[in-house]
Amino acid sequence: MSNDTPQKVAIVTGASRGIGQAIAKKLASDGFHVALVARDQEKLVLVQKEIEADGGNANTHVCDLAQRGDFGALIDQLYADLGRIDVLVNNAGMTRDGLMLRMSDEDFEDVINVNLRSVFEGCRAAARPMMRGRFGRIINITSVTGLSGNAGQANYAAAKAGLVGLTKTIAKEFGSKGITANAIAPGFIETDMTAALGEEIRKGVEKSVPLRRYGQPEEIACAVSFLASDGGGYVTGQTLIVDGGLTC
Repeated sequence: MSNDTPQKVAIVTGASRGIGQAIAKKLASDGFHVALVARDQEKLVLVQKEIEADGGNANTHVCDLAQRGDFGALIDQLYADLGRIDVLVNNAGMTRDGLMLRMSDEDFEDVINVNLRSVFEGCRAAARPMMRGRFGRIINITSVTGLSGNAGQANYAAAKAGLVGLTKTIAKEFGSKGITANAIAPGFIETDMTAALGEEIRKGVEKSVPLRRYGQPEEIACAVSFLASDGGGYVTGQTLIVDGGLTC
């Protein structure tokens, strides 16, 4: 990249671990300056050091997506500091599982707030600088649960399904401005969250997946890399399912 061409900027939420960390490292290896966003500063710094050790560029930003207005303000600040925003990957999320009849209003609203409302806020803020640059890639990490539903996850499934509709709407509203919007729906991926399921559940999951294994965070990161690239420029409004055939 020539010195007179500013490095492209990618923002990745939930970048301190798991899928978000893998996405951040992949985009850094693709040549993006990556803004790492999460709540845990110590973990973010570790990811930043790994990226820099591999020759990439990144900086860290602590943000609680549950706080209305904070994410939008951060994106505005990043644009002011870095001069451009090219890619936004909304990966951060939370769960508060429970059967619907036992689920409190608070547990439903909190998951919707973080997993859906904050994504809307981030997309709205990022769209403005993307329109100025006539280029943008918005990539929302949804879930196969948002496509098929799941007992005990009414809040999570509703939020992730909402991301699909939000993504399609963004694609239609901003396509003429050079901005694409797509979603990725992972299945069972090897993360801290799935590791806590236990060996018995794990074996059952593996039997239900045609490829007979969990996916790796790096496999989601490769899908993000494609959608963020120039080669993915004619793909928009789509949901890419990366689940080893679980929902086929």
